[in-house]
Amino acid sequence: MELIKQLKLKTKFFLGSLFYLRYAPKAFRYSRWKDKVEQKVVLSKPANTFESPGKLLSSQISDSSTQFFFERAHLEISFLTCDLVRMNWQPGLLPVPYSIASQIWPSVETHFEEISDGYAISSYSTDKSLGLKVSVLNDGRVIFSNKDGDILREELPPQKLGQGWTQRSQLRSEEAIYGLGERSTRLNLRLSKEEKTIKQKSSQKSKTFRMWNYDVAGSYDAGSDPMYLCIPVYLGLHHKGSYLVFYENSFDAHFTFDEIATAAFEDGALRYYITVGSPAQLLNRYTELTGRSPLPPRWALGYHQSHWGYRTENAVRATYQKFETHDLPLSVIHLDIDVQVGFRAFTIDPVRFPNLNGFIKELLDHGVQFVTILNPGVKFSRKSNLFLEGCMLDAFCKLSNGRLVVAPVWPGWCVFPDFTNPAVRHWWSRQYQFLLDMGVAGFWHDMNEPAAFIAWGDRSLPPRATQHFMEGRGGNHLEAHNLYGLLQAKAAYQSLCQSRPKQRPFLVSRSGWAGLQRYAWTWTGDIACTWTALRQTISTVLGLGLSGIPYSGPDIGGFQGNPTAELYLRWFQMCSFLMFCRTHSANNAEDRAPWTYGEPVLTILREFLQLRYRLIPYFYTLSWEASQKGYPPIRPLFWLDSTDSTLWNRDDAFLLGDRLLIYPILQQGQQSLQIKLPKGQWYNFWDDMLLEGDVKLSICLEQIPVLVKAGTILPMEESNSFKLLPQQGKTGKILILHLYPAPEEFSELTLYLDWGDGYDTSRLDKFRIQPIASGIELSWVSEGEFTFPYQSIKVQVHHMTINQAWVDGTETLVQKNSVEIDNPFTLLHLN
Repeated sequence: MELIKQLKLKTKFFLGSLFYLRYAPKAFRYSRWKDKVEQKVVLSKPANTFESPGKLLSSQISDSSTQFFFERAHLEISFLTCDLVRMNWQPGLLPVPYSIASQIWPSVETHFEEISDGYAISSYSTDKSLGLKVSVLNDGRVIFSNKDGDILREELPPQKLGQGWTQRSQLRSEEAIYGLGERSTRLNLRLSKEEKTIKQKSSQKSKTFRMWNYDVAGSYDAGSDPMYLCIPVYLGLHHKGSYLVFYENSFDAHFTFDEIATAAFEDGALRYYITVGSPAQLLNRYTELTGRSPLPPRWALGYHQSHWGYRTENAVRATYQKFETHDLPLSVIHLDIDVQVGFRAFTIDPVRFPNLNGFIKELLDHGVQFVTILNPGVKFSRKSNLFLEGCMLDAFCKLSNGRLVVAPVWPGWCVFPDFTNPAVRHWWSRQYQFLLDMGVAGFWHDMNEPAAFIAWGDRSLPPRATQHFMEGRGGNHLEAHNLYGLLQAKAAYQSLCQSRPKQRPFLVSRSGWAGLQRYAWTWTGDIACTWTALRQTISTVLGLGLSGIPYSGPDIGGFQGNPTAELYLRWFQMCSFLMFCRTHSANNAEDRAPWTYGEPVLTILREFLQLRYRLIPYFYTLSWEASQKGYPPIRPLFWLDSTDSTLWNRDDAFLLGDRLLIYPILQQGQQSLQIKLPKGQWYNFWDDMLLEGDVKLSICLEQIPVLVKAGTILPMEESNSFKLLPQQGKTGKILILHLYPAPEEFSELTLYLDWGDGYDTSRLDKFRIQPIASGIELSWVSEGEFTFPYQSIKVQVHHMTINQAWVDGTETLVQKNSVEIDNPFTLLHLN
């Protein structure tokens, strides 16, 4: 039987490989054509090229900004808040503000002063808790200091080389760098001490990170660069504090981080934003600037199943039925391009899905949402109504001579909508309507870097030859490329909002730019099926979170190939604690689902899935927090204490919120694990053992290390179903508050609740533990009009024995160290 299985897998892989080969002739023709049109582009002669801005000649103060005039350049500084400043070096092409969510900022009181070698502008909050000082020196250097006078960032004079700018800033020896969007490398983007030593001995160049959204075709492992979703934002952390810098420049760029941090842009003005503070303050301010993720529908936090290969209605039906047979909770099924007609956008094959509307209703009756794929390439064919409509609207990308840019993608030869034109975005938005009317719950955007099949060169459109509208001012693909996925997501988001004003949109986008979080989630693309790739996922997801993207996750088990039972299990266990939890695989891989490997894997995965669903109140509250403050739910260990430098390079674990610490198992056959805990005490989730400092844990197949911070009130549901909370009335579910006391410390939980979709009423329930001489007290205060949806509350106490309990002064029964309460209360006394 095993031999037959292996033969089937090899046959499937072989047929899948033949599928890709059919595109080879078109890829060859396109690559040759792309080279020709790029060679014909006449580059304008760069004006005002210099290696420094020269001497500072004068300054000028206005209500909204301060101007500094150098011999060869002009700098404008604008305080948007007391701790967020916009820097704008000219000359250069100013960006179209696609990434900026907030254009209007209140006036900020600043203090301007002359210093020994230049000028300084200072700003402080009314309570003196926040502030920023920007010193502009006579030679063009710029220094950023916090309210205490600590220097956080020191920039060297910028250079204008060619059409673009290069900025350099001095890095401290210990400084760690995080961000740049999606990266397939360690969490800290700087070299380790050992790597620096090797580099110096071998004259090896520093790692360069390219800012160019890129289709990593096939599969990737650790070290691939660039990736699908590049964002020019990074966080610097050193002993004096931390800062965040965001470059509002979408042109192709390269970043390096050695003794000097270098950001080199091909074109455009050098416009960037600086903010200082703790990591939480930095993400709060950055997402205030670029936008925060809206609260998703509650079902999106459940488990998603996908595979490139379902093809038919019967295959999808068999999938959700197997989940029910195996008692596995399921919230969403994703459909790939094989369900489309000729892989064409906005289609689902009516032969293979003969009753789409009825089938989607069938899925909904079983609590399963239907999400389908969408690629931006439009089939280049007069038989396509979408193509004809786009041609009449002049919607597609062209060369300067008016010729359409045509490139091969899955449907064959395709043209590409110019999403930098608002009329085109509006037209594209209308195309979603039919599938939405059929009941499709959401869409995942693929191949939207945009990607094209090539034999050599870059997997996209001709960068200099392709022209874009750019809201009317014009531009080329060198500028628009990184914006493409963002603007497609914007068009889709607007469509879902208009079509379903009482439902929250759900979109997943492979590519994007700063501000994508306002519209879509993302996944980490075609990651390899290896243990190395499993580990890499942690750094990638953390880096995306620190770049403003709070919802991301990998294809569980890897996109290409067939993981072993142990690898798939460990990958699944880790992803049970990520915000986007989806299994997906390629068309030449085995259809992968929790039951694929039989027992005992099936039972273990069932337990982890059910645990995820019990934790939904916690996940949902973290989503609400992200929508309010911009905090990523998946956080690096240093988030809790950024002064602890021993945590700066930890990328083998992550925090889920501030209360849960997850240590995935990242090696085959691992039997023990040495873990590093942030300061304070932590409970082992599985046995309530209290831990602190560096700890060695034994490892079994059934569990991964999950730690709960002492002082936590962890909300869980006593149910493994996952349906929307009702707009009125009770659910029949029980809310369990797990109390993990911290000696002599009070702790709080703010729990967000609503019915799981739409924009109607909600509520906040605030619980607080207060240690007292005879035990602990739990108080409860609520606000909001949404009716408390749970049938009852169960309070479960960990690590300490409870003998008696009083609810608002009335003694109540204690069973198994817990108390169940049918009605809302004000104070629970536990003795």
